[in-house]
Amino acid sequence: MIRRRWYSNKILLFIVSITICGLLIALSSVGFLSPIENLVGLPLLWANGFLNQIAISSSEGITDFAQLRNLRARNAALEEALARFQTELVELREIENDYKRLTELLDYRDSRTSQQFLTADVIGVDQSGQRRSIVINRGSRDGVTNGMPVVTGQGLVGRVVNVASTFSRVLLITDPTSAVSVRVQNSRVEGSIIGQLSGSLLLTFIPLDAELNEGDLIITSGVGGNFPADIAIGQVNSVRQFQFELFQEAQVRSLIDFDTLEFVLVITSFEPVDLNVFEEAEGTN
Repeated sequence: MIRRRWYSNKILLFIVSITICGLLIALSSVGFLSPIENLVGLPLLWANGFLNQIAISSSEGITDFAQLRNLRARNAALEEALARFQTELVELREIENDYKRLTELLDYRDSRTSQQFLTADVIGVDQSGQRRSIVINRGSRDGVTNGMPVVTGQGLVGRVVNVASTFSRVLLITDPTSAVSVRVQNSRVEGSIIGQLSGSLLLTFIPLDAELNEGDLIITSGVGGNFPADIAIGQVNSVRQFQFELFQEAQVRSLIDFDTLEFVLVITSFEPVDLNVFEEAEGTN
């Protein structure tokens, strides 16, 4: 009995619902429900717009995230390429610099047809304390012997003082124990270049009445037999004269940057002359 009543109520509810729906449709079609529809639809339209905005923002965010990932990947690739190009650029610049330095050495060698040279790399530098020298990768098996002059295209570097089979030590002209007989190119006045603790060069033993000016070029004189003549040493920076001194002195700036030496030339055809032999012979006589 209860089950039949529930079934009857269900049918009645369905008929009522259909009737109400039909009535609402009819009223809506004639526009009677427009105010109510507008009132009820306004929140729905706002909610729909809000949801659409969220959907658009989410879509744009996903698109931006994908683009960001692509940009990061592209940026990483560009940074890698830039690093590779910078490495290649450094290598090319080193090759260019080596080429220029070697070209200068070759030009200097070609201009001295009467001398024989041996190109060497600088593999060690000792310019600390009271000693100023370099080590080159040429030794006795290459024909290097003690006393051989070492030069670059800019002038005199020094002379070989110690020789091993595969390397040699070169005493720089800036060493305090180094003394080179020189002359002023213009006036032909002779003097001596002595190395200083500061790494500079001192021109001394120049007569007081000799002409000596800033900018004068100083070259080797060949006197004493330790170096060939006419090798550039440097230019006069400043001249000093004292009232009670027997000689005038000058500071000389070398044309060589000893801190950046990489390649040098050893003059293998020059044999130093030991003038002490004559002094010993005169003493014996």
